[in-house]
Amino acid sequence: MKSLRSLISWSTFLLIAGLLVLSALVYVTSEVLLNRFVDGLLLELSDTLAELVEQRPEIFEKSGQDVGPAGRSTQERQVLPDVPHSLRVFSADGRLLWSSPNAAVQESIPPHILRQVQIEHTVFVTIESATGMPARHLFLSIMKDGHIRYVLQTETSLRHYRETLYGLLFLLSLASGATLVVAWIGSVWLAKKVLAPIETLCARAETMSEADLGKRLAVDSPYQEFRRLTQAVNSVLDQFQRNSEVQRNFCEIAAHEMKTPLTILQGNLEVALMKARTTAEYRDALINNLEQVGRLIALTRPLLTLAKFTSSKPPIHLAPLALEPLIHEIVDELTLLADDYRITLMFESQPVPPILGDAQWLKQALINLLDNALRYTPPGGFVTVRLHSSGEWVDVAVEDTGHGIESENIPHLFERFYRTDWARAKDSAGTGLGLPIVKEIAEAHGGTISVASQIHKGSIFTLRLPASTHHTVSA
Repeated sequence: MKSLRSLISWSTFLLIAGLLVLSALVYVTSEVLLNRFVDGLLLELSDTLAELVEQRPEIFEKSGQDVGPAGRSTQERQVLPDVPHSLRVFSADGRLLWSSPNAAVQESIPPHILRQVQIEHTVFVTIESATGMPARHLFLSIMKDGHIRYVLQTETSLRHYRETLYGLLFLLSLASGATLVVAWIGSVWLAKKVLAPIETLCARAETMSEADLGKRLAVDSPYQEFRRLTQAVNSVLDQFQRNSEVQRNFCEIAAHEMKTPLTILQGNLEVALMKARTTAEYRDALINNLEQVGRLIALTRPLLTLAKFTSSKPPIHLAPLALEPLIHEIVDELTLLADDYRITLMFESQPVPPILGDAQWLKQALINLLDNALRYTPPGGFVTVRLHSSGEWVDVAVEDTGHGIESENIPHLFERFYRTDWARAKDSAGTGLGLPIVKEIAEAHGGTISVASQIHKGSIFTLRLPASTHHTVSA
């Protein structure tokens, strides 16, 4: 498994390789440019000397006179002085005709160089002097009537050239070495600076247990990235704590709700077995027990539904869906129930766009809302379903004229097993899971469920779902 330390080390190695390549490129480029500079200088001097030869050829054609080396000692002419350049003029056969005062002794052109000049006319060569210091030479032929008349030689010492390259090499080595040392120290410091808060965070997280869910991690770091990481981990812990508490409360309340019918079942069975009973008494006991079994089944079904929606993948399959036909179908199915309660059930709709939804689960949510409305609305009341659009949302509102909900109860309506005192007195068979299921279905569709209520005036539950398109479906 890779670690951040190895990544930082590899970054340092890449920096080293990059510095070496860069230093090599700088050195090679500098060497090429210096060579071009030296050769250009020699060529410029040769052109100047060639113009002089063409203008004053009589200077180099004095019979019997040694213009060049005369007047200087042999020892002075054996060593090339530390001067920028020197000049010589040779005849076509390579004999020295003239040389500048600072030129070293060279009576003729080496035969192999002369042959090369006769072929190429311009020849650059580097020759080591007697002292071991190299010098750069340019041999340039001057033509007349298609034949070589003179051969000009310009020469310059490469001492400064080599000193420049040695100095450049020293500076590159020094700069690269210093950069590498700083980079290595910086990488070690960076790794320590980066990993220390992460290791602290990991150590604290690894030691946490379920009993420590109320605690939060704290990392003392001045960098906002680590603060964001800590906040993200704490947010996960917050969510985990909330889910854990909800799950624990859910299990406790579910166990409590199931305990009552089970206790009744056990009591009925124990009473029935205490002595011999008549057939009618056994029948009554079985009917009572059957009612408790029905109550348990009514409780387990919404529990299974909630378990499906609290999983990582809710059991919904989204597809384009027109709500108006679905609501018409639900209203038609519940009309008979409304008639039994002597309640008027109505449906009012406006043209709305289709949504992406699961018809089965949306039908379950709307049935839960309408069932609550019909159950808690007194005879002679009204329950109205209104369908309309609001911007990019489609709203389904279920309005009743029932008792209404106290304001202090509204924030808890969608909590599992929560029931108001009035609702418990009105309907003792309720489970308090209908509205939580509606909330889970709405959120699984990307929507919301809200409620507005006034005592003795009724309640309005609004299921808001996102529209899938801007086109409307005709009413």
